[in-house]
Amino acid sequence: MRERVYRSEAVILRRTDFAEADRLLLIATPTGKRWVIAKGARKMKSRLAGHIELFTHAQMMFAVGRNLDIVTQSQIVHAFPVLRTDLTRLGCGYYVAELYDRLAAESEENPLLFQLLVETLQALDGSANPELTLRSFELHLLHILGYRPQLHYCVVCNELLTPAADRYSPTLGGVICPRDRAADPAALSMNEPTFRLLRYLQAQPVTAAETLRISPATRQEAATILRASLRLLLERDLKSAGFLEHLLSSQ
Repeated sequence: MRERVYRSEAVILRRTDFAEADRLLLIATPTGKRWVIAKGARKMKSRLAGHIELFTHAQMMFAVGRNLDIVTQSQIVHAFPVLRTDLTRLGCGYYVAELYDRLAAESEENPLLFQLLVETLQALDGSANPELTLRSFELHLLHILGYRPQLHYCVVCNELLTPAADRYSPTLGGVICPRDRAADPAALSMNEPTFRLLRYLQAQPVTAAETLRISPATRQEAATILRASLRLLLERDLKSAGFLEHLLSSQ
């Protein structure tokens, strides 16, 4: 039998006003995403108000409600102040939250996915390379959800790939060796630096992007390749992707 009151870690993905003084929150937790309600959170004297800001990582207490569970307490674990005040990092945060929302199942336990979300927000809050942090997040997200891109063996013949491999097929799910290029005429071009970058990021934690110095051309090609894989999976582009691309291009 479910407890009437329980605790859980949570990250605020979305917020919306509700009724006269409440807020509806879409939260990510180790047991999946779900909507909850913070009653009276918009009142000036509310103790919850400062603890349920967007992208905040918090330890929350909930009371089981008839339709929505109710946030009764919230204690901040990570506030991510730089992420929430820097426009580019904020755009990255919206992208990460939307991608998580679109791919994470509601109320389905996935602690690895939740851990990746928290680690990514931490990296975005302090990294000098937020764009590369996103590429790392995308690769790890695909892996956790069972869509890991094949970057070491040809997706057609399964032979070990060499630096000569220069085609990536979102449809087939990875890199194609030169001998099997005809398997997907629509495969994307991929230069060797991009190939090496993707393999490195796939094998390292999201914080590893901090030390990399990557050319703009390689960054763009890596983004194009991973966005193509995500577009195929989602069957559309994310709303936040265009806004984020505009922010990054204006730097």
